[in-house]
Formats: sequence, structure tokens, C-alpha cells
Amino acid sequence: MTGFPWGRLSRMLARMVATAAVALMAAPVAAEEVRGPVTNLPLPRYVSLKASESNVRRGPSLTHRIDWIYKRRDMPLEITAEHGHWRRVQDSDGAGGWVHYSLLSGVRTVLVQQDMLELHARADENAPVTAKLALGVIAYLGDCVETWCVLEAGGYEGWAPKTAVWGVDPEELRN
Repeated sequence: MTGFPWGRLSRMLARMVATAAVALMAAPVAAEEVRGPVTNLPLPRYVSLKASESNVRRGPSLTHRIDWIYKRRDMPLEITAEHGHWRRVQDSDGAGGWVHYSLLSGVRTVLVQQDMLELHARADENAPVTAKLALGVIAYLGDCVETWCVLEAGGYEGWAPKTAVWGVDPEELRN
């Protein structure tokens, strides 16, 4: 009497499960975007300092000690956390603390990290130079392509490499 070949079926099923498991492990996992619990905006994200002076506190309330004071209007900052009306920020040096959200702006700026940074007429290092920016200048951020961004400072505008500024992610595209 011949029956159903259960052994053969179970081996085939085991191979299929193993193949599927290997395929799932090899598939690239998309990085899950973290969102702020208050604003539902991406974290981390860049903003700028709206006020010309801003207290940076040890924690997210007025009762926390002031560690220092930011004194550069439009300075780019990176928000790394949210708590109520407070945002944990850090600057280009990695220093940070908690700032009240009303002192921050969504206007994007960057900090020039290279002395005499050349701005170009196009996103090409061989394009004509339209201006040069000194180290530490704060510029407004415009469009960004793969490795270049439009910067505007002091009435001058041009394209600069993303690697020469702080306040924009390497993979960030803007238009």
C-alpha cells in the first residue's frame, strides 16, 4: 500500500521556509523615520535661532538651570528631542541643551565650515565663482541637489558643496 509521501513534502516545505527566511534576512531594511512626539516632525531636524539671544537650559522647563546663552540670530541648530514647548538642540560643536520652541524658526540656515568658501554660479566646481564666504558666516539655505546647495548671504547667492557647511544632511534634497 502506498501512501502520501509526507517525508518528501515536509522536506520541501522546510526548504521553502529556509529560503524565505534567508531572503528576508538579506532584504535591506528601510530605516524607520523617528518623529517628534509633540510636532510629529522628523527627528533629528534642522532649524534656526529666531531670537538674537536664547537661554539654553539643562532641562525642559523654566526651573532648570541656564547653562549658557546663544547670541547669534539665525544660527543653525539641530533638534534632537521634543518635550512639551521645549526642544533639545545642539549646535555645530555638539554643545546643546533645551530651548523654548518660540525662540526657534523653521527657516533653514547653515554655518560655513571652510574659510573663503567659493559660491559658484552652478552646482559645478568649474562654474564661475559668484562670491566667497568667510569661515563662520551664517547663510540661508536654498535648493539642494546630491552634493551641492544654494546659499545666500549678504546679498550674494551661489552653489556650494554640502561638505563645506553645517546644517544640512548629506542625503538631503531641497527645491
